Amino acid sequence: MRTDSSPGNLPAREHLPATDAGTAVLDVVIPVYNEEKDLQPCVLRLHEHLKRTFPYAFRITVADNASTDTTPLVAARLAERIPEVTSFRLEQKGRGRALRTVWSASDAPVLAYMDVDLSTDLNALLPLVAPLISGHSDLAIGSRLSRSSRVVRGAKREFISRTYNLILRGSLQARFSDAQCGFKAIRRDVAQELLPLVEDTGWFFDTEMLVLAERAGLRIHEVPVDWVDDPNSTVHIVKTATDDLKGVWRVGRALATGSLSLDRLTRPFGDDPRDRELTGVPGGLARQLVGFCVVGGLSTLFYLLLYSGFRSFSGAQVANALALLVSAIANTAANRRLTFGVRGRSGAVRHQAQGLVVFGIGLALTSGSLAALNTATSDPSHSTELAVLVIANLAATVLRFLLFRAWVFPDRRGGTPSPSPVVASHQPVPPVQPFHPTAARRGGDACPPLPQRPTAAPSPYDTAPYRAGEAADGSWRDSTMQLQAVRPHDHDPRNAR
Repeated sequence: MRTDSSPGNLPAREHLPATDAGTAVLDVVIPVYNEEKDLQPCVLRLHEHLKRTFPYAFRITVADNASTDTTPLVAARLAERIPEVTSFRLEQKGRGRALRTVWSASDAPVLAYMDVDLSTDLNALLPLVAPLISGHSDLAIGSRLSRSSRVVRGAKREFISRTYNLILRGSLQARFSDAQCGFKAIRRDVAQELLPLVEDTGWFFDTEMLVLAERAGLRIHEVPVDWVDDPNSTVHIVKTATDDLKGVWRVGRALATGSLSLDRLTRPFGDDPRDRELTGVPGGLARQLVGFCVVGGLSTLFYLLLYSGFRSFSGAQVANALALLVSAIANTAANRRLTFGVRGRSGAVRHQAQGLVVFGIGLALTSGSLAALNTATSDPSHSTELAVLVIANLAATVLRFLLFRAWVFPDRRGGTPSPSPVVASHQPVPPVQPFHPTAARRGGDACPPLPQRPTAAPSPYDTAPYRAGEAADGSWRDSTMQLQAVRPHDHDPRNAR
């Protein structure tokens, strides 16, 4: 897994301003491989839909994955005919590789992709990208497994999809509902930080990106979609499933061993309400208590097994000391990572040393309990010893949590004043020739200004009663674009569904 460093944290989420026409707000990437028949109808239908319903400037980028048919020629002709369409050629196959390349080079603040078969109803596109434009979310995905989704597909694909998502939930603790739907979007500033961590270049790219984003605490918005299976799909199900399972194993192992550092993505935003300091509310206390209780319960069982094993060849005091020492080391390591979220090797030795001090206090409590038991009765039974030790360990556990929280793993953020949120800036993204060759490209801030797509005449499909020009000349008190929702019955006339 990649662990290369990043130049800094993400900026605070903000609504992208609706000013400064000239730069595409949305860049929709269509990765293709030998799609000479479906490419042109897909692009024309998508372009017409965006012209009718999307109120901002947009771009459609065809990412050709080393096609061997006439797909590059079809893409080039579309780019010549339609100003909003561009094409990009890669000499290596891989949907993930295509998305990483195009998204990394794009200057649009919102990046999306969809499959060339357009199985997902396009009326879900605006709800998909709206939370990213408003600053509410970091990524957005279409979900075929939502309760309100309407899906038409065979039993085989339905079974595979649901089984795969159950595997993700069971192995990687994923909470998003649909990793494989080819209908996703991401903010560019988030992509700049997240994509270098994603290793896969094929179909597992989506899943890996979502798992890392979720583990890093980024917000993923899900949109229920209407989806119709393409019976002519060229996806090899068995090979794709095998590659996905290999990816699940690789990512799970990296997360379990801590070899993948997500520190620069965890809690990156200045507008996170969990970062606000509230008087009398300890930060993360509830979560830490749950984690500590789980680790403590497992440690107690581990301790009792060790004690029973050591007791078979040693005295009670020696067995108790050995069992408590081994379980204390394991307990400190588990609480360090799982309860208090400390990762990496920095400070591990000091934490274990402090944990041994806590172990000494626990040893004094349990040894004192055994000594008191032996004073009360000369020959206590094994079950009585275990009962006394359980009670003593419960008392030691409460004390251990307090010492861990206040001394071993203290929250050091409380002693320093939190800075006011400042939007971090990124270096301008260098222009790439295959993108929008006829227009001037602009670098700039992490969230470039939102342009307004010009319209020639009023249309019955307009989704906004006003245009950005009225905001620019000061006739609005609020320059943020005021949008109305697309009517649910406003379907593409070319769409038979």
